[in-house]
Amino acid sequence: MKYMLTLVGNPLTPDQVAAVRAALPQAGDPDWLADGRACDLPLDGGEAGAHETAARTALAGAAVDLIAQPAARRRRKLLIADMDSTIITVECIDELADMVGRKAEVAAITEIAMRGEIDFAGALRRRAAMLAGLPVAELARCVAERVRLSPGARTLVQTMRRHGAHTALVSGGFTYFTERVRDAAGFHEHQANRLTLADGALTGEIDEPILDSSAKLTAMTRLLTARGLDTDAALAVGDGANDRDMVEAAGLGVAYRAKPVLAAAARARVDHTDLTALLYMQGYRADEFRT
Repeated sequence: MKYMLTLVGNPLTPDQVAAVRAALPQAGDPDWLADGRACDLPLDGGEAGAHETAARTALAGAAVDLIAQPAARRRRKLLIADMDSTIITVECIDELADMVGRKAEVAAITEIAMRGEIDFAGALRRRAAMLAGLPVAELARCVAERVRLSPGARTLVQTMRRHGAHTALVSGGFTYFTERVRDAAGFHEHQANRLTLADGALTGEIDEPILDSSAKLTAMTRLLTARGLDTDAALAVGDGANDRDMVEAAGLGVAYRAKPVLAAAARARVDHTDLTALLYMQGYRADEFRT
């Protein structure tokens, strides 16, 4: 089988590429997707995991993200992405908790939930209860002051859209935020949990059912089926345990600066660079990027 080993760094140097080629004698000439940033190395035969291990050993801990995968069909037709700490830089529920003076308590629950150490739905209900009474106007202030797209997020979404992929934001967070992040990044659609409101404030409850890990996988399956695609056509990206089901099932599942439970399960990891690494992994060149 023919493989493609993609290396992405910031920067990625010719010396680093040369070191990887020395460790993989079967590697062909580098095809630079972006000068000083990303390149593909064709490989004939062998096994993807062995190629990746050899490359990481040759790089000796350098801040380079990489993946070896079959060279055919690298470009995916569906992008399904988590929101908090993936497409955006914050956990929205933690930021809302800060506005009621309970950030430390809520963030501690968020952390263990994202590590998969407690039930996600129960943890979400516990955290939402701590927000009871928060005026709806504070959600708008949270968006304006604290919610920011992760580096490369809009470029990832817009480039895949431009090349015919469907893009969906599917979050265990809240629709108030996913609706606005959908618009900011340019996703086709969004899906998330809905906060219960009364008299202009949060009640501390969430409309049922809770969108959890299994619901994310269900959403991915629905989107693929509606387009006549198989799971190999999907690229799923997230950072926490509640992303595991969709990331494991997708043709290209990516753990983005993720908790260990997801990093261990994902086909690819992005630990050092930004979300445009997901484009390079699909063989996109920098001059194909859109913002």
